[in-house]
Amino acid sequence: MYHIALRMLLGDKAKYIMLVSGLTFAALLMSQQCSVFFGIMSWTTSHMRNMRASIWVVDPKVEQINEVKPLRDTDINRVRTVPGVAYAAPLYTGLLQARLADGSFKQIQMVGLDAGTMVGRPSRIIEGHLEDLRLPNTVLVDTDSIKKLSTGRRKPLGVGDVFEINDREARIIGICIADKSFTGAPYVFATYDQALRYAPPTRKMLSFVIAEPVAGMTARQVADQIHQETGLRAFTEDEFFWSTIWWYIRNTGIPISFGTTIILGLVVGIAVSGQTFYSFVLENTRHLAALKAMGASTWLLSRMLLLQAFTVGFIGYGIGIGLASLCGFMFLRKGQPPFIMPYQLPLATFGLIVLICTFAALIGIRRVAKLEAAIVFRA
Repeated sequence: MYHIALRMLLGDKAKYIMLVSGLTFAALLMSQQCSVFFGIMSWTTSHMRNMRASIWVVDPKVEQINEVKPLRDTDINRVRTVPGVAYAAPLYTGLLQARLADGSFKQIQMVGLDAGTMVGRPSRIIEGHLEDLRLPNTVLVDTDSIKKLSTGRRKPLGVGDVFEINDREARIIGICIADKSFTGAPYVFATYDQALRYAPPTRKMLSFVIAEPVAGMTARQVADQIHQETGLRAFTEDEFFWSTIWWYIRNTGIPISFGTTIILGLVVGIAVSGQTFYSFVLENTRHLAALKAMGASTWLLSRMLLLQAFTVGFIGYGIGIGLASLCGFMFLRKGQPPFIMPYQLPLATFGLIVLICTFAALIGIRRVAKLEAAIVFRA
């Protein structure tokens, strides 16, 4: 009987192709748009991946990592004196202007690291030596900087080349790999004091204090202690990550934009598959009635419809996820838009496709349940 069900499904090629196409589109749209959404959200927290620290100390009003409210220079010593802090280091972050060889300007994400400890340094240095960053007027750039700051040059920037940041010389001593920032500006690392020389002077320049707990204490315990002793806000790395993500979800239109597209994919999948499958059942009413007249129970016919619905569902899901992965591969080669597909996403998409197929099958089952076997004998 199940063989007959599949032959009925494949016999109507137009309906079969339409069902597979609708479910493919739904799976592709939901998985691809979710992956781009996750990628954009990952850009909002790129600072934390490029400058790793267990504890981030910020102004009490700061809610997310891309929001900088400068601290006083004395705050670094206040944090260092808190019991449970193994060490604390200053960190500067800011958007500055770099002059290119053709005279144009490009925005960069300047990061100033403590010269003594180099805490917050990038972990993936592919050229040069980090220690050379302590030399005057030197910077460490990421691979994205090489692409964006080489405009007007015969060959790309490399170790030993020079460019200008706010009319000051910056000599490249190394190249690293860094995650892209939310603003799209490439990362340029310098020592904290050198970064302050590049940056326009203001009354307060300290962006963050990054700290580590002593052995035997958790980052959460030390963060609470810092808040009690100094009045500053202290996040653990995980807390700062989720605080940033939720800030962008609450205060930007990103989730609404992507959520609308994802829901549209779900609705289109339900509408197309439900309508097409119901039309398929109507056109095969006489065949189903004949099977019922020959003794097939409603439950058996229902299982046949479920097999038909899930067959097109699994095929459409496989093609849709494959196309979404292909899109992701192309996006990653181009560098944008960002694309992250965690393993949970294909599983969630599979669950939604099963839901769509179940809905479509139930429409057909409802029709079969009311079907009279005598219809096959009518003219």
